[in-house]
Amino acid sequence: MEFKSGVGDIAIKDVIQSDPEIGEILNRYDIACVTCKVGICLLKDVVSIHGLSKEDEAKIEQEINNHLIGKGE
Repeated sequence: MEFKSGVGDIAIKDVIQSDPEIGEILNRYDIACVTCKVGICLLKDVVSIHGLSKEDEAKIEQEINNHLIGKGE
């Protein structure tokens, strides 16, 4: 997965703390990282380890990247 601004290589807890909308995107795909108390998984790993279809993985990647582009990142 290739996320804009290097966000894929950041711990999910930090990603969601700095950009809660990314947590909302993940929640739409039943990835409940927002409630995780540990949060050390990298964003790119979080998406890949949840056993989603390749299509859903691609949709998440696109939605997050579109969101980041919309923010000017």
